[in-house]
Amino acid sequence: MGMGMGGGGLQQGAMSEINVTPLVDIMLVLLIIFMVAAPLMTQGVEVDLPQTEADTLTSDQEPLTVSIKHSGKTYIEEKEVSLEEIVVKAAALRKANPKLPVFVRADKKVPYGTVMEVMSHLQQGGVTQVGLVTESP
Repeated sequence: MGMGMGGGGLQQGAMSEINVTPLVDIMLVLLIIFMVAAPLMTQGVEVDLPQTEADTLTSDQEPLTVSIKHSGKTYIEEKEVSLEEIVVKAAALRKANPKLPVFVRADKKVPYGTVMEVMSHLQQGGVTQVGLVTESP
């Protein structure tokens, strides 16, 4: 009672389905690896910001330098200014020269929050890009 042309069994053609099980297994393993590794890449890194071996930035123009001393006093160039004055002076300088580079120099012991507060006031004054100055070790 065979329905095929030859022998006694049913004739089977080539299987036309793709077996995706190995692909799913590999994707799940990769997903788990990335889920475990991602938090380690951001939280497990020890950094020392004040010293770097980065290349020196070159600029055609003399940059505006904002300095923050360990005591928390803020200076534009060599003149002491308050945080509110930074907004006004940065806006005036950027209006006169929109491409003026701005560099922030902070003492190694200045809290990170203080540096971010100064950068926030610079942003309010229209400064969109700031370079952080470090020393070579």
